[in-house]
Amino acid sequence: MFFFAGVWCDWRGVRGTKKAPEEGGHTLYGFLTTAPNGVVKPVHERAMPVILRAREEVDVWMNAPREVALELQRPLPDDAIKIVLRDAKEDSGAMAAKS
Repeated sequence: MFFFAGVWCDWRGVRGTKKAPEEGGHTLYGFLTTAPNGVVKPVHERAMPVILRAREEVDVWMNAPREVALELQRPLPDDAIKIVLRDAKEDSGAMAAKS
């Protein structure tokens, strides 16, 4: 099991589309990102989500002072993540080429 590090805040203002604006209180969410590791960089060269893999990391993220929690903002080791499917069209073409 793993978790994405994220942040949230309450905000007042207008959200939504021009056709359906919603004024009032909103809760905003976002994922924390970091530099990509060697596995993610070919897919997205600028960023990857911060992934917490151990229960201790989740505890630090949720409870530690900000300076300590932000030490978790680092790429995963290359051997900790594997891409299993990139693009159905790309994979279909690769399978046809192997046939």
